[in-house]
Amino acid sequence: MTEIKFIDQSIRDGQQSLWGMRMRAGHSVPVAAQIDRMGYHVVDFTGSSLFEVLVRYCRENPWEMVDLVRGAMPTARLRAGARANAIVGMGLTPRSILELWVRTLAKHGIGSFWIFDCLFNLDEMKWMSGIARDAGMHAAPQVMFAESPVHTDEFYANIVREMSTWGTESIILGDEAGVLTVDRAKSWVPKMVEAANGTALEAHFHNTTGISTLNYITAVNAGVHIIHTAMGPMANGPSMPSVTITADNMRRLGYDVNIDETDVPAVSEHFRRIAEAEGYTIGVPREYNLAHTHAQLPGGMTGTLLAQLAQYGMSDRYDELMQEIGIVREEMGYPIMATPYSQLVGIQALLNLVNEERYTVFPDENLMYLAGHMGPIPGTVNQEVLDRAFSSKRGKEFLTWERPDPSLKEIRHQFGDTISDEELLLRFLIPGPDVDAMYAAGPVSSDLAYPDSPEATLVRELMQDTAAKYLNYQRGDLDVTLSRR
Repeated sequence: MTEIKFIDQSIRDGQQSLWGMRMRAGHSVPVAAQIDRMGYHVVDFTGSSLFEVLVRYCRENPWEMVDLVRGAMPTARLRAGARANAIVGMGLTPRSILELWVRTLAKHGIGSFWIFDCLFNLDEMKWMSGIARDAGMHAAPQVMFAESPVHTDEFYANIVREMSTWGTESIILGDEAGVLTVDRAKSWVPKMVEAANGTALEAHFHNTTGISTLNYITAVNAGVHIIHTAMGPMANGPSMPSVTITADNMRRLGYDVNIDETDVPAVSEHFRRIAEAEGYTIGVPREYNLAHTHAQLPGGMTGTLLAQLAQYGMSDRYDELMQEIGIVREEMGYPIMATPYSQLVGIQALLNLVNEERYTVFPDENLMYLAGHMGPIPGTVNQEVLDRAFSSKRGKEFLTWERPDPSLKEIRHQFGDTISDEELLLRFLIPGPDVDAMYAAGPVSSDLAYPDSPEATLVRELMQDTAAKYLNYQRGDLDVTLSRR
C-alpha cells in the first residue's frame, strides 16, 4: 500500500497566512511535544520574515524560540526557508549573508530547507540548494504555480526537469495563491511528476478558493506522495487544507498515511483559544470565487491592502484595487504572485490609485525588478511602463545598478567583530533599535497562560448573561468587581 507522507504547516505557513506571523514561543512550545509525536515527515517551522516580525513586533529573540521548539520537538525534522537571493525585505541580500543564514539555521537544528524564487533564477536556487546540503540539510526547491499566458505546463516542466538534476531529496509544487484549477491540476501535476525523473514531489497548495483539498487527490493519484496540511484553526482560508479531512480522504482512497492524528483535537483547541483571545483569524473553508484568479493574491496580502486603503480613506475602492492589481501584473510581465512580487505588484497598483494617475511613482524595488536585477521576467513588460520607470533620474540609476556583495568579514566589521553569527544576522536584516529593544525585553518565555483563562471566560459570560449593574467574582486570591456604566 502506498504511503502518503504529511508535512505540517500549522506553525509556519498556517500562522503566516492567518495570524500575520505573530506566533510567539509561548504559542507553539506548549504543544510542540504533541506535534512531535504525530510522526510528520517534516514540520515546517520558520523563515526570515517570521524572524523579523518576532523581533520588531513581539520583542522575542527568534534564535531562542528556535532552540526552545527544537528542544521540545527532538525527533521531528524541522524546516526553514528563504528566497534564493534574499531574506527579509523586498530587495536583494548579499550571498555571504544568505550562506550564513542557512548554516546558522543548521547549527540550531533545522534539518530541512525550502528554497523559492518566483522568477526562477535557477543558478541561484541551485547554489543555495548546495549550501543547504553541505550544511547537512535536506534541500527542497519550490516551483511556484501561477496562471498566465507564459506559465505553461512546458514552462514548468523544464524547470522541474532541471531541478531534478541537483541531487535534492524533493521538489515542492507550490500553489501559494490557491489558483490551480481542477482541470489544470489534471494536466499540470502529471507533467511535473514525469519531468521530476523519480525525484520525490511535495504538494503545497493553499485552499484560498476551496479546491486544494480536491487537487491533493489529483496530486496523489498522479504520484505526488508528500502533502502539506495544517491543523484545525490554522487550516483553510488562505492557509492549507486541514490534516483531518485530507488524511481521511487518503485512507478512503486506499492509501496509508504516516501520521497519528490522536493529538490533533487538543493541539487545534490550543491554537483556537489563542486565536480567539488575540483576535487572530481562524481558517474556515471558502466558496470558489473566479474573481480571485484575476488578482491571484497570496495568503496574508488581502488584509494588508485593506489596511492600506483605509489609511488613505479609500476603503470603498477595494474592488477597483483588485482590478488594478490584475492589470499591473500583466503590464509588469506576469510575475508569480508570491513574495516579493505580489507585494511589488500590489503596492504599484495602490500607488496608481492613490496618485490618480498610473505609474507616476515607482518604489526602488519595482525599478530593480523592471531593470532585470531580480531575475528573468517571464513575460513582456509594457513599453509605456518601462518608459515611465526609467525616465526619472532615480530610474536611470537602476539601469546601471549592481547588486552589492560584501564579504562576511566586511559586514562583521561594520556591526562588531566579536558579535555572534546570530546577532550579526539580526542586526544586518532588522533595524538596530528594534534589535536593541528585543534584547532589552529579556529572555523568551515558553510559558503562556491562555489569555482567555477559565476565570476571565466566566466573568465575561456572566457579564453577557446578566442585567445586573454590579458583579463581584472571588476565587482564591482573585477578587474582581465590575460595574456597568
